[in-house]
Amino acid sequence: MSGGELRIRVLNAIADVPAAAWNACANPAGFGPGRPQENAALNAESESQDRAYNPFITHEFLHALEASGSATGRTGWQPQHLVMENDDGGIIGATPCYLKSHSQGEYIFDWGWADAFERAGGNYYPKLQVSVPFTPATGERLLVASGENVDAVRIGLASGLAELCSMREASSAHLTFLTEPEQELLGKAGFLKRSSQQFHWENQGYATFDDFLTALASRKRKAIRRERSEAVVNDIEIEWLTGASLTEAAWDAFFAFYMDTGARKWGRPYLKRPFFSAIGETMRDAVLLVMAKREGRYIAGALNFIGSDTLYGRHWGCIEEHPFLHFELCYYQAIQFAIERGLKRVEAGAQGEHKLARGYLPVVTRSAHYIANPNLRRAVSDFVRRESAEIAAINEALSEAGPFRKD
Repeated sequence: MSGGELRIRVLNAIADVPAAAWNACANPAGFGPGRPQENAALNAESESQDRAYNPFITHEFLHALEASGSATGRTGWQPQHLVMENDDGGIIGATPCYLKSHSQGEYIFDWGWADAFERAGGNYYPKLQVSVPFTPATGERLLVASGENVDAVRIGLASGLAELCSMREASSAHLTFLTEPEQELLGKAGFLKRSSQQFHWENQGYATFDDFLTALASRKRKAIRRERSEAVVNDIEIEWLTGASLTEAAWDAFFAFYMDTGARKWGRPYLKRPFFSAIGETMRDAVLLVMAKREGRYIAGALNFIGSDTLYGRHWGCIEEHPFLHFELCYYQAIQFAIERGLKRVEAGAQGEHKLARGYLPVVTRSAHYIANPNLRRAVSDFVRRESAEIAAINEALSEAGPFRKD
């Protein structure tokens, strides 16, 4: 595929593009994980406040998914990454894309669309999925190198996706958990815009966890203090592991938690053991394991990733059940870490209105959808319009019922 002096190539593996070239598009401002002072200085010079460091769109994270066998053609995630090159062969844009034979591991549900299209005689699969596999975290999906015309490159990549749909006989292309500027641009280009819901915690300049509690209504404040106290009554100790402290023994323990809890929740956990070793080696400063220990052994843990201004909660697991331990490791420890690091927010993953009482408020997450078949497009367009209105109303009502003091 080509356009003037630019051309788009489709790659069958993230390993086919040099890490430095990909990351120059994924993180053009040079942000790092959880370094507030350095990132603030860089942010003053960057092209957009939205273009911060997101660990999930880096070459290292995507390579760990593919090299470990977690996201491959065998698991229904066939890499079809797009890179845009100038006439010198330099990469100026990229997008993580997969040809999919199912809708698992996406967290933006389109099974109803697939079922309706199949019953009408169409083939919904394969489809193109522009996302980070198994990762419901907002970030850029149409990546642009520094110094390039951001909108022009993004439109070029979007056109490439539409053409790739035709080449692969795919029904559609779905860009999920993308940023608001990307969604607005794609909406003007004819993609359908869809809204979904998550719960995020926002740092209002708190110096300590107690400062955060002071902002809550008295009843909620007391409930959180009680939960935190009861979570560690059985001589449970909590550790933060990041950087060099991410040993293979720690990953062995966490993987046991992940497999046990994941098997009970959704039957087949997505991530394979080598994935964790890979991120521990190549992304150790962007990884936080919050681990609970009792009687000298780890019994539970929560995996987080550290962005330039956001802590992303991803996976939790345990081999012992203790009251409120899940809330402590996944939500309260994440808030405490974010406050100590000066991070702006905590994204706690998909779903969960139970997060509301713990200081996580509803926010809109966004996706954009290219639907090739005009009849399916009309049906989906009507659906997402009604769905977005419902989500906006729900978010407004939930925000009013939030735990913060009304004064």
